[in-house]
Formats: sequence, C-alpha cells, structure tokens
Amino acid sequence: MAEEKKNAVIKKKKEVNIRDLTTCDATAQMLEKARRDGVETAWDRAVNMKPCPIGADSACCKHCSMGPCRLNAKDPYAKVGVCGATIDTIMARNFGRMVAAGAAAHTDHGMSMLDLFREVVNGNIQDYKIKDPIKLEEVAQSIGIEIEGRAIKDIANDLYEELERTYTQVEGEIPFAQRVPQKTLETWRKLGIVPRGAMREIMEMIHRTHMGVDQHYANITKQCSRTALADGWGGSMVATEISDILFGTPSPISIEVNMGVLKEDHVNIIIHGHEPNLFESMIESVNESTLVEESKKAGAMGINLVGMCCSGAEVLVRHGIPHAGNFMSTEAILVTGAVDAMCVDVQCIKQGLAKVADCYGTYLITTNPRCHIEGATHIEFHEHEPKECTDEVVIKAITRFKNRTAKIEIPQIKNIGVHGFSHEYIRYMLGGSFRTSYRPLNDNIINGRIRGVAGVVGCTNPRVKQDYVHVELVKELIKNDVLVLQTGCSQIALAKAGLTSPEAAVLAGPGLREVCETVGMPPVLGIGSCVDNSRILIAASEMVREGGLGDSIADLPVAGAAPEWMSEKAICIGQYFVASGVYTIFGVHFPIVDNTKFKKHIFEELGDMGLGKWDFAKDPLEIARLMIAHIDNRRKALGIDKARERVLMDMSDRRDIDAA
Repeated sequence: MAEEKKNAVIKKKKEVNIRDLTTCDATAQMLEKARRDGVETAWDRAVNMKPCPIGADSACCKHCSMGPCRLNAKDPYAKVGVCGATIDTIMARNFGRMVAAGAAAHTDHGMSMLDLFREVVNGNIQDYKIKDPIKLEEVAQSIGIEIEGRAIKDIANDLYEELERTYTQVEGEIPFAQRVPQKTLETWRKLGIVPRGAMREIMEMIHRTHMGVDQHYANITKQCSRTALADGWGGSMVATEISDILFGTPSPISIEVNMGVLKEDHVNIIIHGHEPNLFESMIESVNESTLVEESKKAGAMGINLVGMCCSGAEVLVRHGIPHAGNFMSTEAILVTGAVDAMCVDVQCIKQGLAKVADCYGTYLITTNPRCHIEGATHIEFHEHEPKECTDEVVIKAITRFKNRTAKIEIPQIKNIGVHGFSHEYIRYMLGGSFRTSYRPLNDNIINGRIRGVAGVVGCTNPRVKQDYVHVELVKELIKNDVLVLQTGCSQIALAKAGLTSPEAAVLAGPGLREVCETVGMPPVLGIGSCVDNSRILIAASEMVREGGLGDSIADLPVAGAAPEWMSEKAICIGQYFVASGVYTIFGVHFPIVDNTKFKKHIFEELGDMGLGKWDFAKDPLEIARLMIAHIDNRRKALGIDKARERVLMDMSDRRDIDAA
C-alpha cells in the first residue's frame, strides 16, 4: 500500500520537454539519461515547486515573530504589517538583506585571499608565491604606496596593511576609493555612500533591517549602496587583485569547454566553487608523478582535471584548464558516470549534488570549513599544507576509477573559445607594449564603430531555459555594435555557443566587426569569475580617465545585465554597479512590487541622483532594446550620437601633413 502511494506521488510529478529546459545539448543529453536512471535534478524540483508568489514579489516580512506578515502585491497599500511596516519598508529591508548576504559572500572570499597573501609574504606558506610582481607594484601605486627602489616584500607588506582596512576600518574611505573617477566619488561623498569598511557596512545593513530600526525605504537604499560598494570596490576587488598577484594576471588563451572535456579512459576530477587556491593546489597534485603512476596502475591513461562554475572560470583564464559547464550543469555532469570526484569549496554548491553523486558512486568532497554537506565526504583544505587535501582527493578519485560500476555516457561536445581578457590585457591589446591605453576603445566609441560597452554577467537559473537569454541577448547586442564583457556562468554560456572566439566577429555589426578583425579579438570578452566583475569597474574607470566620454561612470555609454540571475551575490553585484553609475537590468524575476515608492526610487530616482538605476525584463530582445536605448541616450548626452564617417587620406592630404 505504501509503495502504491509512493508511485501515485511520482506519477503526479510534472514532466516537461527537456528541450524547453536548456539550450545546452550536452546538458540535455544528460537530463535524458537522468530520467532513464530515475535521478532527480534541480530542474525536476523547479518544475514541481511553484515559487511563493508573495515571497517572490518581496511582499512578505519574517523579521520578527509577530508575523510573518504577508501583504497584497496587487493592492500594495491596502494593509501594513503588524508593526505598521509599509510595503516599501518591507521590500527595502528584504532587498537590503540580500545585498548584505551577497556582500558578505564576496567579502569573506576576499578576506580569505588577503589572509593567504599575508602568510605567503611572511614566508609562512611555501606552496604559493607572488607570480606577478608587476601587478603587485601597479596595485600598490594605485592606492598611493611608494614603490621606487623598494623590495617586493616591503611593498607587499604595505599593501597588505592598506588593503586590510577594506574590511576592518570603521571610519574613512576604503583604499580602492582612490581608483574611482573623481566626479563619481564626489557624488558618493555628497550622498554619504562612500564605504568605510566592509564589516561595518554589512553589520549596519543588517542592523538597519532589524524590526523597528530603519523604516524609510530611501534611507535603507542608501545603506544598500554603501554596503554593495564595499563589495564591488572592496572585497571583490581585493579578491581579484590578490589572486592575480599570487597566481598570475590572465591573458587570452584558447580553451575547450563543455562536457566533452571528460575522458572515459582517465581519472576525472572536477573542481567546483569559487576559491582559486584549492584549484591551484589541485593542479600540482594531478601532475604529481607518483599519483599519475598510481592512476595508470589502476588502469587509467592519466588524470584529467576540469573546472565548473567560477572555480573553473578562475583557472580557465589563468591556466587554460578545460571547463565542463556552468552552475545549472553541475548535477547533469555527474550523470555521465565518468566523474570520479567532484571537489567543492564555497558558493553556488547545490545540496542536491550529494544525492546525484551517490547514485553514480562519485565522491562529492567538501573542503572548506564554511561549507559541509550532509552525505558528502569532508577533507579540509589548509593553505599551510594544501596538498594534504588535494593529494587525498586524487587518491579517492583513483580508487573510484578502479571500482567504477556506473554506466559511462559522455556527450561528445566540445566548444573552443578565447578567454582571459583582464583589464590590463585589454589596455595592452588596444595600445601595444609601448602605449598601453584605452584611447583606441574610447576613440572607436566616439567615432561610432563601437556603439557602447555592455557587461553581461551572472548565474543560470532553472526558472528559465538554460543559457538561452544570455546567448540571444548577446547576439543582439553585438549585432548592434555593442562590445560585450562577460564573467561567471554567463561567460560559459557564451563559450558553449561559440561567441567567445574571434570568428564570432562575423555576427557583429559592421563597426564592431571591423575593430574585432583589426585587433584579432572576439566581440565577447570573457574576463573571469563572478568576483571578477571588479575588472569591469576598473575598465569603466579607465574609460573615464582616458577622456572624451564624460567625467563619471554614469556618463559612459555602458549598461549591465544579469539575465538569468539567481543568487544574493547577483543582487549585490547589481547594486554596486547601479551605485557606481551603471544602468543595470535583471531578468527572470525581480523581488519588487509594481506601483510602489520603493520601485520608483531604485528604478528611476537613483538615476536622477547621479547614480545608475535598475530595470527588469525577461525577453532577451527586450533586454537588449532597453540596454541599447540607454547607450544611445548616453551617446546623445555626450554629443556623439551620430557616427562619424571614416575619411581616407589621399596623397595630397599626406603632403599637407608633411608640410605642416
């Protein structure tokens, strides 16, 4: 009887056409196999779990035990919470807590990288070293540290002490505020949103959203901006810069992506998460001669290391390690049966991975003290002895290979793209070794060959067709001469679609295509993991400093989008771009009620205050239309709305120049 009830429940579960869930052929193939194998994934759970409509609109408050209080999104001012909180206060508090959680995630990651940097500089950790001393000096100079005639260790110690203020300072301005264009910084000072220290801003954000504290949506939003900026120009920027200093600054490299990078005759190890030090040590372990020999004794041809999600994006741009897929493919790849170990650290790790891994006898190994998963194996990673962890992971993977029982099915799909466009390389690529500069980029925006620049970033989400919105949006943008910068899971979506190769320039408009073909670059520049959105901020600042495109980031013909976002980190990233002056549009759903003061404030009034502003749309072509319209408005305000025709010089023109 119990079995009959169980079967009845199973029959009631909805099934949808897998081709409606994803545009990724490899993922679709594995979802078909998962159904045959009776294995549940996030897509199944999403189909069978309707989102709470009140919570989705952020019309629910559960910050005290007088509630939870549920307001009516259709008639938002019909009632208030038990304490009297209005819909605007409730939405602003919920939004603020999302910003705080997202900022905490990136900031904690950044602080871990800074701790590692300190220990390396002081000689307490021997497994890592400073790989890019030039980047070290450049970062130090950018915040006023003297470098002339000084030893690298002395500069590094000063840099550590200065960047530590990013987290612990209680008054003043965070160090990287010195990188912000002057007019943008003046706007922040006028509005009182220059970050002091991340710990203080996050603490104050949570305090203000406690029951009975800040009860004005505009004042709460002010602290949202300050907290988010402490991430974008603080925690995230520190994480990116320190990672470059320790592990090398990315430069373009051709890389294979998608599930075809797995090899049936090899021990396959996947690293998934966000902290690059784990992956850097794993690279050492999989190349350890004794472990390679052990894998061959087990019958393998060798050890195959691949990445997923943002950990994969980190080493993708630094080492050319193959990448198997983005966030929504992390369960599907286990269904291949070919993964011998998936090793994870922090952020964007689905708890459902444990059950899928168990179905195929794959080791799911957690490594970070912040992230344990019930049913997974925990092998803690310690930077002072990193290979104790990574060697053990390899040994377990070899054991699983030797005892494989799962049926192997690897989608034979690989895509090749070029990634690793750090802001330093963009400057070099455009200006050459002797005159590295953003001048050619600015000039080509001014003359109209490039219409503007878009950052298309963020997650993938099972509530929309995987990768579809990312790909169609970017196709429309580049067709309209908009240069696209990419980070995180969005970058992998575009790589699978073939848009990160120089050959993709044929899909661009005539102006962007001409620039891409001249430089030899793709129309879509992959620049790293989600924490590397800070590279986009630095690039925008460089464009302002180069001149000709306004005096602040808000003046630039640029726009940002996270069309398939899903995490609190994404909301925080969006808010720090908005606070920096960038028009930012999100897809899927936005946690807000229409026709409210709070929506008007963040969708309109922030822009009137000299910042950027939010927007929302689901359809990729509508998102593109809104972004292009904003870029065109900025071009008009700058007086460059009409593209200039290129005039070729004849011999008489050249003689006139020579005579002058």
